[in-house]
Amino acid sequence: MELAHSLLLNEEAYNQLGEVQKAEFVFEWLKFLEKLLLATNKADIKEKQKKIVEQLISLLNSSPGPPTRKLLAENLAVLYSIGDTFSVYQTIDKCNELIRSKDDSPSYLPTKLAAVVCLGSLYKKLGRLLGNTFIDTVGNILKAVKSAESQGRYEIMLSLQNILNGLGAAAAPCHRDIYKAARSCLTDRSMAVRCAAAKCLLELQNEASFMWSTDMDSVATLCFKSFEGSNYDVRIAVSKLLGTVLARAVMSKAEKATSRQNVRKVSLEEAMELLGTGFLRGSSGFLRASGDMLKGTSSVSRDVRVGVTQAYVVFVSTLGGRWLERNFSTLLSHILSLVSQSHPKAVQTQMDAICCRRCVSFILRTTIGSLLGEKAQIAAAKDICQVIWKLKKAVDAVMSEGNLETRPGSTDVAASQHVLVCALQELGNLIYGLGTTAAPLLQDSSAGILDNVISVIVHPSISVRLAAAWCLHCIAVALPSYLTPLLDRCLERLTVLKSSPEAVTGFSFAVAALLGAVKHCPLGIPHGKGKIIVMLAEDLLCSAAQNSRLSVQRTQAGWLLIAALMTLGSAFIHHHLPRVLRLWKCVFPLSPKDLETERSRGDSFTWQVTLEGRAGAFCAIKSFVSHCDDLLTDEVIQRLLPPLPCAVDLLTQLSSIQKAYGSPLKTPSVIYKQRLYELLALLPPEIYAGSLCAIFKELAADLTSSDTQMAASTFLLPPLCHQDDLLLLSPLLQDTDHKFIEEQLLLGNGVACGSLEYDPFSVYEHGIEGDSVPKPLPPMFSLISSAARLFGIVCAHVAESQRLLVLEQLLDSIKHTKASRQQVVQLHVMAAFSNFLKYVANSKGNLGSEEIRRPALTLLMGALESTNPLMRCTAAEGLARLAQVIGDASFTAGLAQVSFEKLKSARDVVTRTGHSLALGSLHRYLGGVGSSQHLNACIGILYTLSQDGTSPDVRTWALHSLSLIIDSAGPLYHLHVESTLSLILMLLLTVPPTHAEVHQSLGRCLNALITTLGPELQGSSTAVSTLRTSCLLGCAIMQDNPDCLVQAQAISCLQQLHMFAPRYVNLSSLVSCLCVNLCSSYLFLRRAVLACLRQIVQREAAEVSEHAVVLAKDSREDLIPDANVREVGLEGALLNLLDKESDQRLCQDIKETLSHMITSMAVGKLSFWLKLCKDVLASSADFTTVASVDTTQDDEIDKEDDASVLTCRNDEKCRPITNPRWATRVFAAECVCKIIIQCENSDSAHFDIALAQEMKERDSRNDFLVLHLADLIRMAFMAATDHSDQLRLSGLQTLLVVVRQFATIPEPEFPGHVILEQYQANVGAALRPAFTSDTPPDVTAKACQVCSAWIASGVVSDLNDLRRVHQLLVSSLTKIQAGKEALSQLYNESASTMEILAVLKAWAEVYIIAVERQKKQTEKQKQTMKIVGSTEENARDVSSSIDGLLDLVQTDLGTLSKLWLAALQDFALLTLPSEFASQLPLEGGAFYTAETSENAKPHYHNSWALILHATALWLTSTGFIVADPDEGTTNLSRPVTPTTMCQGSSGASVKSPEDVYTDRFHLILGISVEFLCSLRSDATMESITACLHALQALLDVPWPRSKIGSDQDLGVELLNVLHRVILTRESPSIQLASLEVVRQIIYAAQEHVKEKRRSAEVDDGAAEKETLPEFGEGKDTGGLVPGRSLVFATLELCVCILVRQLPELNPKLIGSPGIKTTKAQILSEDGNKLVSAALTILSELPGVCSPEGSISVLPTILYLIIGVLRETAVRLPGGQLSYTVGAALQALKGILSSPLARAEKSHTAWTDLLRSALTTILDCWDPDGIQQEFDEISLLTAVTVFILSTSPEVTTIQCLQERCIQKFKAALELKDPVVQIKCYQLLLSIFQYPNPAVSYPYIHSLASSIVKKLQETDKVKPEDAAELQAIQEGIKVLEALVAIAEEQHRAHLVAGILPILISFLLDENTLGSAPITMKNLHDFALQNLMQIGPQYSSIFKNIMASSPTMKARLEAAIKGNQENIKIKTTPKHITKSGKNSSIQLKTNFL
Repeated sequence: MELAHSLLLNEEAYNQLGEVQKAEFVFEWLKFLEKLLLATNKADIKEKQKKIVEQLISLLNSSPGPPTRKLLAENLAVLYSIGDTFSVYQTIDKCNELIRSKDDSPSYLPTKLAAVVCLGSLYKKLGRLLGNTFIDTVGNILKAVKSAESQGRYEIMLSLQNILNGLGAAAAPCHRDIYKAARSCLTDRSMAVRCAAAKCLLELQNEASFMWSTDMDSVATLCFKSFEGSNYDVRIAVSKLLGTVLARAVMSKAEKATSRQNVRKVSLEEAMELLGTGFLRGSSGFLRASGDMLKGTSSVSRDVRVGVTQAYVVFVSTLGGRWLERNFSTLLSHILSLVSQSHPKAVQTQMDAICCRRCVSFILRTTIGSLLGEKAQIAAAKDICQVIWKLKKAVDAVMSEGNLETRPGSTDVAASQHVLVCALQELGNLIYGLGTTAAPLLQDSSAGILDNVISVIVHPSISVRLAAAWCLHCIAVALPSYLTPLLDRCLERLTVLKSSPEAVTGFSFAVAALLGAVKHCPLGIPHGKGKIIVMLAEDLLCSAAQNSRLSVQRTQAGWLLIAALMTLGSAFIHHHLPRVLRLWKCVFPLSPKDLETERSRGDSFTWQVTLEGRAGAFCAIKSFVSHCDDLLTDEVIQRLLPPLPCAVDLLTQLSSIQKAYGSPLKTPSVIYKQRLYELLALLPPEIYAGSLCAIFKELAADLTSSDTQMAASTFLLPPLCHQDDLLLLSPLLQDTDHKFIEEQLLLGNGVACGSLEYDPFSVYEHGIEGDSVPKPLPPMFSLISSAARLFGIVCAHVAESQRLLVLEQLLDSIKHTKASRQQVVQLHVMAAFSNFLKYVANSKGNLGSEEIRRPALTLLMGALESTNPLMRCTAAEGLARLAQVIGDASFTAGLAQVSFEKLKSARDVVTRTGHSLALGSLHRYLGGVGSSQHLNACIGILYTLSQDGTSPDVRTWALHSLSLIIDSAGPLYHLHVESTLSLILMLLLTVPPTHAEVHQSLGRCLNALITTLGPELQGSSTAVSTLRTSCLLGCAIMQDNPDCLVQAQAISCLQQLHMFAPRYVNLSSLVSCLCVNLCSSYLFLRRAVLACLRQIVQREAAEVSEHAVVLAKDSREDLIPDANVREVGLEGALLNLLDKESDQRLCQDIKETLSHMITSMAVGKLSFWLKLCKDVLASSADFTTVASVDTTQDDEIDKEDDASVLTCRNDEKCRPITNPRWATRVFAAECVCKIIIQCENSDSAHFDIALAQEMKERDSRNDFLVLHLADLIRMAFMAATDHSDQLRLSGLQTLLVVVRQFATIPEPEFPGHVILEQYQANVGAALRPAFTSDTPPDVTAKACQVCSAWIASGVVSDLNDLRRVHQLLVSSLTKIQAGKEALSQLYNESASTMEILAVLKAWAEVYIIAVERQKKQTEKQKQTMKIVGSTEENARDVSSSIDGLLDLVQTDLGTLSKLWLAALQDFALLTLPSEFASQLPLEGGAFYTAETSENAKPHYHNSWALILHATALWLTSTGFIVADPDEGTTNLSRPVTPTTMCQGSSGASVKSPEDVYTDRFHLILGISVEFLCSLRSDATMESITACLHALQALLDVPWPRSKIGSDQDLGVELLNVLHRVILTRESPSIQLASLEVVRQIIYAAQEHVKEKRRSAEVDDGAAEKETLPEFGEGKDTGGLVPGRSLVFATLELCVCILVRQLPELNPKLIGSPGIKTTKAQILSEDGNKLVSAALTILSELPGVCSPEGSISVLPTILYLIIGVLRETAVRLPGGQLSYTVGAALQALKGILSSPLARAEKSHTAWTDLLRSALTTILDCWDPDGIQQEFDEISLLTAVTVFILSTSPEVTTIQCLQERCIQKFKAALELKDPVVQIKCYQLLLSIFQYPNPAVSYPYIHSLASSIVKKLQETDKVKPEDAAELQAIQEGIKVLEALVAIAEEQHRAHLVAGILPILISFLLDENTLGSAPITMKNLHDFALQNLMQIGPQYSSIFKNIMASSPTMKARLEAAIKGNQENIKIKTTPKHITKSGKNSSIQLKTNFL
């Protein structure tokens, strides 16, 4: 293929190829040439132009295929437009000559067609440059039309379209001729030709004004004719033509008077009248129609009506949104008149009426729903409401005139019903779409929406009553706050108007519809409504018999209410179930005898009532089984059982009853059966096992009964076919934008489409497509569908003999019925049998004996050769399932063989299609169907069939089947990949475009092949590269196909290729293809585009975005329908599409695509994304100002234009979307949050304004989030104050994120302030509306969260400013104080629980923060007091605001604490296991009711943790000392203190404060332990942390500590729980918090031990000390019992922490050979903290033990501490000790100085152990030098700690002492000054130790070394500060020795020091030039000499006298410095041990 990439065709390579390869080669060359021509230099092209033209013309003559001819034509046109045009006339003549040719042979046809296409392309590109040649050309082409076949006509029409496009107005002379030719083609028998003609005429009407003036009527009639017998594509194309022409006519009228006066003006009324005529009378002319109308014969075919409906939509869409706003009322009245009494013909039968209503609803929904913004929609809703009101008045007038003369007016009532139904449904849909933004509309009393809707609930027509009920349902879903009031109102009317039949049914429908809305409203309805409804239903059922006029209505209403109530779930039903089951039982006679009596007594009317009642009961129980399955216990099933046998008995007798009483019972008995079947299908078959046979027979009878005359395969079979196979059938089975109306065409003319009045019980069910009305089918069809479904279940459970018998009977009945009836019966039986196979396959059952196979095969094979394609699909699927169920390879092979034989012999399309699909299905269900020869045979046959040129259908099915085989064969298929690919390419290049379905199947094959090849496509071998090129070539051919489904296939193939071999897919051309189709009018193409986009942006978001913008800038206007990509990028275009799109799946894809783009690009294009979101959210601001809108105002009109999906007028180009819907705004707010999170994960500068500004100055392209803070706040504010509740929630969430992220960022211009402070007004304003009385609880709850976050963030320091937000919390606290009873009754009780807990949680957070701040403040004050006293006032100012916050909370703390305790008590009750359910309070808790406890649990789980923490802090602050004085006197409606928990019934016994506190203590402890010991995976970090902090707070005060200390088991349990937390949670903060609690527990235990010892000593003061019992763990034996021992538990926990940080501490590891001694390591900061905390705890442990106990634990503790020391002793610069070493030394010091070391019982053991420990430390200096370099400083410090902290007998043993001295000596010898400094400091502390036994040996051994070392200084001068400091420290040691020494030895020492010091002095000459270190040394020496002199004057004088040189040197130095030095007296010695240390622990270990 590479050879094809050149400017000229490589003829040498071309001629060597075979026929098929030639075609591929040419296509590849043309594809390449197209790109090359645009990129090549003009001169080069002109040079080779002649040759290229020759090559192209020769190709033209060589019969090119459809895609090739199109490309060839385009290349010719481009070539001439770039190069010279002189030879173009020859080319045109050549083409005309080819067209004129008389050769009619099929082989010559492609050349002729290519010539036609070339002409079109040349004129389109060159247009008027070609002069007048077009007249001849067009004439020539039009002549050819007459003799052309369908392909020719198709190409000619498209070519004419191109010619018209290129010439524009210049083609006027030919307009009439073209018009005539296109007219005839518009009613062509070929659908593709009709589409092409419509496109041609659409192009023509741009210039030919006669089409929309003088000839407009005939154009319309022509279009109506074209709709007859049309398919979906034709309807789309022709409706576009018709709608555009009419819109053009109307627009031309609106334009100023045109220059030509003779053009006919068309008014809007005329245009709509024309469309109306088509809708009502179809294509019969205007004159003849009247005659037919009189005879009553004409009936409009559905396809015309559907086509006209689409034309209406195009008409309005073309005129645009602003036009629609202005003319809405005119349009509305016209469209509603289509179903009004003025045209009785359209609605004469129920079936016609339903279809027309659907069409009218579709027009309204599509125009209002997608063209109008929210303001305009509100105005439209008011207009619709006016219509309803007028009709209501008319009906009232008719109904009130009771006299008989005017009674015929009731026809008016009947006729107005359809208008009302359409108006009500659209009103419901409108409000549903508006959501809570519709609130102003409903509050507007002048519109009176609710009153109007409720007033028509009693309309005489049942359809209207149902539509009104559904409208209320939509209102309730959109505005949940109206749900309860509406329900109350309807229940009240139902109770009052119980005697009016219309009111009973109407209001029961309304109540049912409202109950159906509850599951869409998370806030629910009050629980008490359930009881009211059950009682009302019971009352209706019981009173039904009292008045025969109302019997049927009351019975139906009663059961309807119960059935609807069931949808609320088990919480509502639980209590009322016994009553419902009692009613269920009463509906049926108890025994067969009673049934007989019933039969003998009844008449027609009583049977009607009885059947209605029983059918209703079935519905109620069915609803119960499907919505409350958790209540379906064995006991309930037993109570459901008894009536079933009787119900089945009645089923068997129905036919005889019906015969007896005639037709009135026909519908009730059908409904009875259908409901019974539906119920049985839901129940487990075991329940009705006894009646199986009877049911089976009835089912068989119903399936073959003669009642159903119409075959409605389209609702029965699609669920039984495989989803992929449905693609073979009509595109109507797919989801399209017009599915709502196109559905009727599927069902055929005789079958009504679904509608609510067929089954009122579906009013509470959820519509299938979300907001659309439920559409139950007519009863007869529903019966068949239920019977077929139940047949599958029953057939699987009856005995085999019975199964066989019934199957034989069914086959017989098919055989014996006649003609059309036969097809109906076959269809029903087939559906039933397929259900059986599906059920058996899914339940892994088996078919039974082999005898059943014969009838099964007969049935399936018969269906496989049915003329109905759906039946063939079902049969193929059934055969495969049969093979799967039987699971016998030989049987499967037999089936395949049968199909092989049939395919070889049969010639008819039906057999060939059916059997080819059967082969594919067998493969799909059974993989490779065994052997490879089978596979080869299948593929061979399907190859042959796919090349069958006679029938496109056979090709389509064969190729589809091939795609299934490729899919299921997997790797087995690799042998055939090449041959299949070349077959696919050959067909793609040759099959005419008119056979789109063949191309679709080819696309599926290519897709399957790409999947099979998978990642292999990345390979680089020639074979793979050839395959890859072929795949890409196939995709390119499909992308050029005119059919949208094929383009969708191409996109999906490219998507696959991009996944497997991304490098080879040209991203820019793929993105351009995606952008062009982004707004396609075909839903499946849009879906394919977005599925592909979603995938590629995950990998290459930035590239995709760039390509889209480049493409938009390069392309001419017409390439992309949204010129706006230029301004708002692909992202803006997607947001816009999201706003307009109604398909849920597509919207989800758009959201995911945008989310991926945010993830990878938001940080880089921050301003762009934020501007997008801001523009979308900005419309909230526009909308909020307008509560109710009058759209007639002129200034409104200029504000918006939604006409086309993505275009904008110039002044609005800045905005991506005009008037976005609330859902889009919600998504934009969510995007803002995502952007903030993305920034959080990227660069710290996003949250640091100083850094951000600095980096922005450095490079202006840098962009940081913090610079957009004002925008973020503005967006959050706009969203939080919107009308839409969902948007308010999103806005508050955004605000919360902003506050949390930006709270701590300082404002650089105003130090001490933060950046958010300037926005406090905005935050307050955003929060305030959420606290109004009418705000829903979920919004208030969210706002509380934001309030507490804002207060807690510390942004606002001024108390007065803080009060504004604090006041909001106070108001909500006042509101909830009234308890659960007083809160809003609009929603379920759990909603008020949510609100109360949100308020309490918010207060808890504020209180926690206030306490924490106060704590920090007091600590700060303590420090400042220490440092300096003068800043006191300053500190006081700061603290005032902090204390102020606590004071603010303090005022409400009394109330809060009680509420918090009550909430915790509730939570404790709710977390009890289910077995304690009986012990829970019957009426519920303080804030939840017993019935709603399940719903309340999530809210408690959400908030308990912070409340627990706050309560613990409050209890701590009261210190558990006094009981609260006003314990009982609170202003709560019910005392909710936890003291009520344990009071029992007596109530009189008042608890002591001690008991109250004990209860509270156990409450908090219990909740914490329960939570921590079984952490769920969804437990949040926040909860765990809060819980641990609560425990810390609790143990901060003595009383709870004494509780824990005195109860060892409790302590151990707590420790075990904390151990689990540490094991299961990796977070360092949680582990640290846990360790803090452990420390407190140990502290409590220590306190307890001390207290016991103290009291024992006091009690036994007189007794001898020895006799005192031992307190502490280990008692007298020293044994620790695991599981009971506090110390053991603590050790386990500490070891766990230490070993996790330092695995080397684990003795098991150390011993194993694999572990080498590793280097010492520095831990992370968190690791340091954890290890330090663990060490602190370890050092405290001996204090909890008895002396014997301490001996048991000491070795472990010492091992761990020294281990940490050893493993983390790392050398740090400057001689610092690492954090952990510091902690280890601190712990060591704690242990060594423990009183137990000196206690007599443990003294000796401790001494031994401590010696061993010291030895271990000394052993760390490894003599062999194997170990890493160790840190001498750490080890020397440890040795020093031992020397100084233990009793002398530990370290004064000679051997140990010598080793210690040796270490110090060695350290002094080291060259490292840092080690020397530290060594001198440590020695100083040892030398000064008061006990001579300890210090003298060191002095004796080391003093001389020090002196020697210092004397060397003279030779080796100090070079840096460290060496200087070493000398200074050495001198200090010597000075200290002088001070310690006895009088007689002092002289020697001073005599040793003085020469050293004097040697440091410099004379004045050298002083000036000496280095700084020497100068410092000089100063230091001089200063010390000045001190020593006076101190030891006599010795000093003697020495000076004896050495004149020294004296001279000293005097010179003193003189030299006399001027500069003022002698300062300094303290004797300053130890520097802690100065440079990084440790924050106490560093003076010594």
